[in-house]
Amino acid sequence: MKPRHAFWRLWGWPLVMGVLTTVGLISALFSDGGTGDMLAWVTLGLPVAVCAWFGWRRSPR
Repeated sequence: MKPRHAFWRLWGWPLVMGVLTTVGLISALFSDGGTGDMLAWVTLGLPVAVCAWFGWRRSPR
């Protein structure tokens, strides 16, 4: 059981971010206004916001 737990602990959030990015890209490609565009904005903006948050929060060396 320990190796499976270690896998999800290491790769869980990167996989979630990858799925969100994929959903956003597909939604942006196939939507024509309305809910699809909003879904694309949110799902593509979330990884950018997370990267900005962790980049800003990083302590100076």
